Amino acid sequence: MAEEGQKVSLHVYDLSQGLAMQVSTSLLGKPIEGIWHTGIVLYGNEYYFGDGIQQTPVGTTPYGTPLKVIDLGVTKLTKDEFDAYLKEIGPRYTHETYNILKHNCNCFSNEVAQHVAGTTIPEYILNLPNEVLSSPLAPLIMPLIQNLEATLRDGDVPQGLQFQAPIGSAESSNSDGSATANTIQPMVDPLGNARSVVQEEIAKEFAALRASGTMSPSEAAALATKNVMQKHGFLNPT
Repeated sequence: MAEEGQKVSLHVYDLSQGLAMQVSTSLLGKPIEGIWHTGIVLYGNEYYFGDGIQQTPVGTTPYGTPLKVIDLGVTKLTKDEFDAYLKEIGPRYTHETYNILKHNCNCFSNEVAQHVAGTTIPEYILNLPNEVLSSPLAPLIMPLIQNLEATLRDGDVPQGLQFQAPIGSAESSNSDGSATANTIQPMVDPLGNARSVVQEEIAKEFAALRASGTMSPSEAAALATKNVMQKHGFLNPT
């Protein structure tokens, strides 16, 4: 054990680069500040989960500059003890086990924070999946979530949140050992060609509800979105 504690920090990044704040109220009926990615910083390195447990020197992760840096306290563990701990939990944090909603980078950061510093990461970060899934419009953004999950599982950094996955190619092996290129098909936007019409109608409905003076912005956005989605058959009436 080390005589002096080693400082532990949480680096917080917004994968949406501000987009979540702009569109979340319209899509989900509630404001979402960011799509959070986190990493634990100690011993001069940042540790995070994506394509397995990743480790890079502080300031060199592909996510750029953190939006927030949160002090988690100190740890008395030596680096050798910490490395042994990471090796122990490694089988639970692999490419195959990554799930953006249930077993993600924030789950890893929270578990590590509890082990090394006896604390947890902020609830608003851990509760983000529940905030998204609790919305009646969650199915509409599942293609975006699936696209983001595939990117993060491969250890890549999202370049922009889109409703369609980029079209590319991948190779598979034939029985004779030769490689065949397979086209990656784009995911279908659940609103399809109606997206622009729906968005325009939601904006008009929102303005009318706000003009009544009886609803807050979030309440008006939620009701406007619900009404228009039901009108176009994208949401079943309750």
